[in-house]
Amino acid sequence: MSTIKANTLLHSDGTTTTQPSIPALDKRMAKAWINMDMSTGVIKDSYGVSSITDGGQGNWYVTFSTARSDTNYCVVNNSGWVESTGGQIWVLITATVDTTARFRILGRYIDNDAPSFATYDEPRITAAVFSS
Repeated sequence: MSTIKANTLLHSDGTTTTQPSIPALDKRMAKAWINMDMSTGVIKDSYGVSSITDGGQGNWYVTFSTARSDTNYCVVNNSGWVESTGGQIWVLITATVDTTARFRILGRYIDNDAPSFATYDEPRITAAVFSS
């Protein structure tokens, strides 16, 4: 890895610039994210994630490459619905803070034709983590 050190950055015309922002230190930037398939246990793409662990049907743990400093982080994820032969099935995906080392993704569904919750391994999961 290379390191660049500079006291002042200049435009090509010689005028000074504002201090550059370092995205990895910016609280507005995601510290980790994942695109995964719960049904096959495959990580399609990720950043800041080292692995996933199957905790049983509809229950997955996502482990960070580097642990968070505390459990005050925020996990944002997707939910959706799919069409089935009997009607629409609402897929409820929740991501919750588990420990500083990982977060948990839970998959549930409810079928409009037979309302009841059941565990579900959704093939299209995305989640992002924000923290200081």
